[in-house]
Amino acid sequence: MIKVISITGPESTGKSWLASSLADFYSEPWVPEYAREYLGTLDRPYNFNDILKIAQGQYAAELRLMKNAKEWLFCDTDFMVTHIWCKVKYGKSHPWIEDMLHIHKYHHYLLCNTDLPWEEDPLREHPGYRHELFEMYRNELQNLNLPFSIVSGQGNERMTSVLNVLQNL
Repeated sequence: MIKVISITGPESTGKSWLASSLADFYSEPWVPEYAREYLGTLDRPYNFNDILKIAQGQYAAELRLMKNAKEWLFCDTDFMVTHIWCKVKYGKSHPWIEDMLHIHKYHHYLLCNTDLPWEEDPLREHPGYRHELFEMYRNELQNLNLPFSIVSGQGNERMTSVLNVLQNL
């Protein structure tokens, strides 16, 4: 059985780095954040329905890359990210994202802590709101009773703690 691992959490918490590093370590595929690809080609400000398209694109990429996995698939973002993004930006989440959040469960969720320094990026919106967002993620994961671990530390320390979590799955 392939273990699908969600790497989730607020902006600028090392999700992409962690997903690619784990994929390299295990010689397995990883699913990049589809929002970057989608928003990079958008010639207007994004809207509520764009977040739905991003969630659907992320899911399609996950299904496509699953075919290349032997034991692990690492997903840079998930339905939790698009769910919280919708709630913060629009005060509600899209029904399809809500449904998928309850239907499509990952083997384990790695919740990235905000202990990394903020890195400026034109697609990032909330540099001063990361701690509150982190708590939103933690509360959602707990309320949905999903298996998760908090990822903290810098560089090798962060990677070592994640490898220990994955070895115990």
